[in-house]
Amino acid sequence: MTILVTGATGFVGRGIVGELLKAGQTVRALTRRPAEAGLPEGAEVVAGDLERPESLWAALEGVERMYLFPVPHTVSEVVGVARRAGVRRIVVLSGAEADNDAFADGYRVVERAVEESGLEWTHLRPGEFAGNWLDWAPSVRTERVVRRPYGDAVTQPTHEADVAAVAATVLAEDGHAGMTYTFAGPEALTTREQVRAIGAAIGRKVRFEEQDPAEAREVWIRDGYPAEIVDWLFGMWAESARDPAPVDEERAAVVRRLTGRPARTFARWAADHAAAFR
Repeated sequence: MTILVTGATGFVGRGIVGELLKAGQTVRALTRRPAEAGLPEGAEVVAGDLERPESLWAALEGVERMYLFPVPHTVSEVVGVARRAGVRRIVVLSGAEADNDAFADGYRVVERAVEESGLEWTHLRPGEFAGNWLDWAPSVRTERVVRRPYGDAVTQPTHEADVAAVAATVLAEDGHAGMTYTFAGPEALTTREQVRAIGAAIGRKVRFEEQDPAEAREVWIRDGYPAEIVDWLFGMWAESARDPAPVDEERAAVVRRLTGRPARTFARWAADHAAAFR
C-alpha cells in the first residue's frame, strides 16, 4: 500500500512522512521542489502542486491513501484527479473551527469536497497550532519581547508533532472512515504563560507587552490577514480573557487514544523550537 503525503515539506507533512516510515509504510511525498525537500531516506519524493491538479497524475499512480493539505480553491479538481487515479481514502487536514462561519471558504470547502467524492474520508481538526508562535520569533531574537493583545487570553496550543502522529495513525490503520477528530494540546495557558515558556526554553527572560487591540488589528490586516479572521480571532481572545475556559480534556484525550501517547505540552514545543527564538 502506497500513501501519498501532500504538503510534505511543511511542519506537519514532514512529521507525517517520518511517522509513516517508522511504522514501515510505503510513503510517497509530494512537493513543488523535490531537489530541496530534505526528507528522510526511504520516502519517494515526487514533484507536484496542489494548485495545479493536472500535475498530480504521476504522483497519484498506485496510491491507495492520501493525506490532503487544504487548498480550497483547487480541492474539487484535486479530489477528482485522486478518485480517477484510484485513491480510496483521503485524510484531510482541517481545523477545530471548521464549522465557524469565518472559515466557510476554507476548511469546510475542503471537507465537503472530499465528503462528496464518494471516497473514504477522515477529517483531522487540530486546535490552535503552537507553531503560530514562530511569527514572533524575530522580536524574541532581537528584543526579547512579544507584543500582542489580550495577554490573559487562554488557548490550548497543539504541537505539530501530535498532528503528524494522529494523521499517520489514521492513514495507516483501518477503522477511521467517516470520522472527524477534533483534538488539542494538554494545557490551557494564557498568552503570558506561553511567553514565559518560550523564555524558559531559551534560558532568557522574554517580556510580554500588552498591545492595544485596535493598533494590533491594523498591523495584522496590513500584514495580509483577512479582516474577518482578525476580528473573529480577537473577539475569541477577548472573550477568553474575560472568562477563561478550563482545559478541554476530551480534546487532549483524542491524541492519547489514537497514538498511545499523551499530547505534548507547550513547554515541549518551545524546547523543540528553541533555536528559532535564540
